[in-house]
Amino acid sequence: MNFERDIKIDETSLDTEWLGQAELAIRYGKYWVECKERFTRAEENVKIITSELILEVNQTPSLVEGKPTVANIEAYYRTHPRHIEAKEEWITAMTELNTAEIVKNEICFTRKAALEALVQLHGQQYFAGPSVPRNLHEEIEKKREKYNEERKASNARVRLIRK
Repeated sequence: MNFERDIKIDETSLDTEWLGQAELAIRYGKYWVECKERFTRAEENVKIITSELILEVNQTPSLVEGKPTVANIEAYYRTHPRHIEAKEEWITAMTELNTAEIVKNEICFTRKAALEALVQLHGQQYFAGPSVPRNLHEEIEKKREKYNEERKASNARVRLIRK
């Protein structure tokens, strides 16, 4: 997803921008739901790993120095690499969720309000309009094709980075 590109409004194509607004809002709403799910799963994973490590210490007290007190057990699991890794995943998921929520809200509310204001300005003939009517179906199809091409390129870059 390209937040910076999707938030922008082409003031010369307010008609196609409005036609795509609902689709854009739904796409980012779904993205927010996916991020929320990843965050919830990462949060649950931290709890599971914490519980497993506490059980581990209780079953093998020699893992901690001295008597296994609450403080020693907490120090053990908080410094364990599995717990640290799970916490890092949780922090990453939380950051993605927060970013997705901000962008979703900006697309759904701020961008929509900006479109409404631009349409009002257009109605007051603030902008010079096109002299030849456009075929909206063709314009929307062009925008979708461009979006799909950019998305494929972005996915290809992500696959390269992950390798």
